[in-house]
Amino acid sequence: MTPGDGHDSTFGNSDFVVVANRLPVDQERLPDGTRAWKRSPGGLVTALEPLLRRRRGAWVGWAGVAEEETDFDDEPIVQEDLELRPVRLSADDIARYYEGFSNATLWPLYHDVIVKPIYHREWWERYVEVNRRFAEATSRAAAQGATVWVQDYQLQLVPKMLRELRPDLTIGFFLHIPFPPVELFMQLPWRTEIVEGLLGADLVGFHLAGGAQNFLFLARRLIGVNTSRGSVGVRSRFGEVELGSRVVRVGAFPISIDSGSLDQAARDRDVKRRAREIRAELGNPRKVLLGVDRLDYTKGIDVRLKAFSELLAEGRAKRDDTVLVQLATPSRERVESYQILRNDIERQVGHINGEYAEVGHPVVHYLHRPVPRNELIAFFVAADVMLVTPLRDGMNLVAKEYVACRSDLGGALVLSEFTGAAAELRQAYLVNPHDLDGVKDAIEAALNQNAEEGRRRMRSMRRQVLAHDVDRWARSFLDALADPPDTE
Repeated sequence: MTPGDGHDSTFGNSDFVVVANRLPVDQERLPDGTRAWKRSPGGLVTALEPLLRRRRGAWVGWAGVAEEETDFDDEPIVQEDLELRPVRLSADDIARYYEGFSNATLWPLYHDVIVKPIYHREWWERYVEVNRRFAEATSRAAAQGATVWVQDYQLQLVPKMLRELRPDLTIGFFLHIPFPPVELFMQLPWRTEIVEGLLGADLVGFHLAGGAQNFLFLARRLIGVNTSRGSVGVRSRFGEVELGSRVVRVGAFPISIDSGSLDQAARDRDVKRRAREIRAELGNPRKVLLGVDRLDYTKGIDVRLKAFSELLAEGRAKRDDTVLVQLATPSRERVESYQILRNDIERQVGHINGEYAEVGHPVVHYLHRPVPRNELIAFFVAADVMLVTPLRDGMNLVAKEYVACRSDLGGALVLSEFTGAAAELRQAYLVNPHDLDGVKDAIEAALNQNAEEGRRRMRSMRRQVLAHDVDRWARSFLDALADPPDTE
């Protein structure tokens, strides 16, 4: 039986399949031994789940708990018209494929080597094995001629593996983190295999045109194929890679948020009331600065804390009427570099409060836990200045979320120029996070901007965020994927 024969019972029924490291739900084991499912957090879930529900698609991914083969049930789970196809990961898989190769090798390499990548052959071998497991699960889920959209750095080998299993499929791949400069990517011992894996797709998408250009160069250099040489545009002017009878297109598709939903939620009376309560709980300061991040070394949390500390020391921010709130979501807590980061950040917070706080009135309020969605929106509404200072970030959706929540045209955004969002939010106070004096100047300017200037900046950013929402992102990618290249 050849791939594409609709009578093969090993094929699935889904005409649209998303493949990601995680399912949009988490599996929980209850005390009585049964299993339950709860919605999991994450920007990717927010972006794609509505599309799948509308198209009655399937989602292939890991369920969020370590399972050995004897415990694993790979039967599809159907929730509200969405078919979930779980992929088994054992504790050893998680240690080698996820915490190892994905997050201690690829993550630092793709984020400009802020932390030195670790290269272990056994991690790579497990990455290959787990990617094959995802490809096989996807092959079983997809109907004849289905469209498959593979997501992110954990699954860069899946497109090639899936094409070998199911040449009838239309395959897209999108990278949600930055694609590194050529000279950094060339450090990877398995660089050729990664590029070949991605070239199994019909369309390879990045946030920025620069990432697409880097990939085209690497395809020429490592694979020896012909590629287009012109510049890649945003959602247009795709690059092309010639692979025999196939043409792989390469493009830039900046991801966004469900901005309309956030805008509406931020106008809710209860959310506005909670925002006022937050300011009261903080002591009704004149100015509230806010940081919202996963606790990750790429996010530049230490940069904003250092800048705020120096502004207090220099009297450019007043300790009696200015506070900084840092919400840090726990992340990769078993990885040593993240444990060290948490200790460093919490030591920094303690030092600043020890130096500048009064009894009962800290100048830095730090929470290391997840924050519910409506509570987070209330924090966005309450904050006068949003601090987004990553050393490197593929996009950074928090910056867009803050803007979407400010229908009052209040607030100011201090934004690292090394985020993908900086290319779109040009009216933010853009900073180089490595330039501490520049960060301090931008924070001071944001704190002291006049109301008219603030409204002008926020109005411009809101126009961009509301017009270019997550539906437009997904639609632009899928439209491009459905439109075959001209091979004449």
